[in-house]
Amino acid sequence: MAGPGLVAGDVVVDALPYFDQGYEAPGVREAAAALVEEETRRYRPTKNYLSYLPAHDYSAFETEIMRNEFERLAARQPLELLSMKRYELPAPSSGQKNDITAWQECVNNSMAQLEHQAVRIENLELMSQHGCNAWKVYNDSGELNGSELAILWFPNIVLASAIRHLVHMIEQAQKELQKLRKSIQDLNWQRKNMQLTAGAKLREMESTWVSLVSKNYEIERTIVQLENEISQIKQQHGEANKENIQQDFQ
Repeated sequence: MAGPGLVAGDVVVDALPYFDQGYEAPGVREAAAALVEEETRRYRPTKNYLSYLPAHDYSAFETEIMRNEFERLAARQPLELLSMKRYELPAPSSGQKNDITAWQECVNNSMAQLEHQAVRIENLELMSQHGCNAWKVYNDSGELNGSELAILWFPNIVLASAIRHLVHMIEQAQKELQKLRKSIQDLNWQRKNMQLTAGAKLREMESTWVSLVSKNYEIERTIVQLENEISQIKQQHGEANKENIQQDFQ
């Protein structure tokens, strides 16, 4: 609540949640919920608290392949299946069953396909052995020499690069999340320590206040007793003086 004599906008917090007791008492939770509901009903934001942030650019990390895929999904088009035509080994047509040239072309095609698959296997083996180190060198220097470029030149290198960058972004986001969680935890611990310290001081001051009030009450009661005794003594002296005066006149 805002206290009197404060500058406009200043707020005095009169609650210590880490120290106060009695929150589980009947009716306390309902009363707090009613206060929050009332303040929420009256509160109307007057400005955009996110105005200092730049506009969102959701396409900053999109590649051409990703954009095409997003467009396909937006158009609700089916996924194009992987074409296996280049790996097929068709036999000569029925009209060329006895054509030696046609059969020779089929054999050459088979040999070319086998050699292509053998080269792919060799490339995969090379990538499994040297790919990680080549990427480390690339990250450190920012450029590749001829041999490293040859190692990294594979059909799936674009996808591997995109996956690696996504993993790196996830790791950075997780690190940032851990930092924010630690900052929140440190802030909560700081609040708790401050409130516990303030609560202990308030309790000590309250105990001192109770002690002083009790002493003041005892002092006031003693003063009243003394005043009564003085009044009684004065009354007794007054009566004694009257008797003495009467005896003097007799």
